[in-house]
Amino acid sequence: MVKDRAFLATNLLAACGLDAVLFTDLTNIRYLCGFTGTDGVLVVTGETSCFLSDSRYTTQARAQVQTDEIREYGVKLDGVIAFLVQTGVRRIGFEAETLSFAMVERLREKGGAGREWVPLTKEILTLRGTKGPDEIAALLEATRLNAEAFEEILPLVRPGAVEREIALALEIALKRRGGEEKAFDFIVASGPRGAMPHGIASGREIRAGELVTIDFGVRCGGYHSDETVTVAVGEVSPELRAIFDAVLEAHDLAMAHVRPGIALKEIDAVARDSIAARGYGSFFGHGLGHGVGLEIHEYPTVSPRSEAIACEGMVFTIEPGIYVPELGGVRIEDMIEVTADGCRQLTRVEKKLRVLPA
Repeated sequence: MVKDRAFLATNLLAACGLDAVLFTDLTNIRYLCGFTGTDGVLVVTGETSCFLSDSRYTTQARAQVQTDEIREYGVKLDGVIAFLVQTGVRRIGFEAETLSFAMVERLREKGGAGREWVPLTKEILTLRGTKGPDEIAALLEATRLNAEAFEEILPLVRPGAVEREIALALEIALKRRGGEEKAFDFIVASGPRGAMPHGIASGREIRAGELVTIDFGVRCGGYHSDETVTVAVGEVSPELRAIFDAVLEAHDLAMAHVRPGIALKEIDAVARDSIAARGYGSFFGHGLGHGVGLEIHEYPTVSPRSEAIACEGMVFTIEPGIYVPELGGVRIEDMIEVTADGCRQLTRVEKKLRVLPA
């Protein structure tokens, strides 16, 4: 999956006028060279690429990593500086969002006065901004597990069921099907707790006549799924049904608006304006969506503050919600891939309202 990505790192050199880029963020390292361990450094220059780690990962690196060279160090900073001195690079970019100020200062001190350390922000942020075919395949496998596991545990969502027990059953169902790990702590929010956008599963028992919001996902091949379904346990009040219909309409309108070249904040506005027109604008406070890939939340952000433009190959969520204190809430979430003429939905669970037996 990583064999064709070296050019992404070398492009940074030309774009930013650099001699080298130092990668310490493990997600970026995995993306660029394949390493899945918990400690290591990747350095890319105009002439070569080198992965460095300690003796715990030498064997693993030789099996996984695709770089020109693999080195073992005793002390991380000493190993990195030795490589930079050997290659003669002077102007070195680093991941400003993840490399600590203290570490940068130590690199400056050990690297000597002749080297310039250049912070990279947006240039790094967009590195994984579009997904290739192998990445889409991994995401689709994760969404397949989502759909199968959700259908398995759906009969458990009934009056008297405990939120936390539903979350546990869902996690087990995902892992039994081959999921590596749950993507995050699952949200199972019933009744008034549905008004909490991040209502992590609790010990509350579900009651008849309530909506239940379930936000869940799994990691497969390093890639994540993220999906939210809201269901009814028995018949719900007209107001709860109106809230559900408003969210579903906003979700569908936003999905239909996705296409290459459109500003992501415009997609957010379509959903936000729709909810406002239904009278619930003050109850939708979060952004419409976020990128999903090797991380559960990554570039791009779909919100009123987003500066990104939709590009073919981007993957992000569409997840409008309405949250009314003391009453309840609804969120409906799908992952989509931007295509040449619109978008493709990657998640598979039906989002129309299901009324479960009470």
